[in-house]
Amino acid sequence: MNKDRKTTPPFFSIIIATYNRSELLKRAIESLLTQTEEDWEAIIVDDESTDDTYTQILPYLLDNNKIKYLRKSHSGEVPTKNKGLHASRGKFISFLDSDDEYHPEHLKFRKRLLLKHPTVRFLHGGLEVIGSSYVPDRFDYSKMIHLNDCVVGGTFFIERHLFLLLNGFREMPIGADAGLFERAQEAQVEMMKTRIPTYIYHRDTQDSITNRGCMCL
Repeated sequence: MNKDRKTTPPFFSIIIATYNRSELLKRAIESLLTQTEEDWEAIIVDDESTDDTYTQILPYLLDNNKIKYLRKSHSGEVPTKNKGLHASRGKFISFLDSDDEYHPEHLKFRKRLLLKHPTVRFLHGGLEVIGSSYVPDRFDYSKMIHLNDCVVGGTFFIERHLFLLLNGFREMPIGADAGLFERAQEAQVEMMKTRIPTYIYHRDTQDSITNRGCMCL
């Protein structure tokens, strides 16, 4: 039975890319550990943090064998997330930004949707926003757009095989998540948007990832 647990891929692989966010990262991990859906693995990819990230999260690593930790040379968000992708085993890949958190039933609701709609290979959407709901438009930084009109990478659930076919994220000045979304659209991938607001999106931290621009739908 233990052998089956090790060899059977989980339904979800959750990639947590982090850099110098030890206290916020603990909040993100705690929200993952309270999920009512238990068929997941988490891969924390540390982009060579210089704070006490490893010390702070070590108790979680020791207590839960579903959480893996990888450290890499500092190179930015895209290579960090892609490293997590290649280390993953799950049927669907998703994300938890280190300054965000999940509602306890986030994975349960998304799994229910994916099982109900088995042809969907890319699910996204469903936010609770903490802070301002407006972000810079990636095409015109002087304009602000509402998050309801954006795709937000933290909410993505992508079939792993598809994600690999799309070659993961690509480096670009801004909007790597939006770039991936556009490539999936161009490939005519069956996609679905949900409005169940279970991804808790923090825009109340100074260097929030959400301040970098979004793709307007």
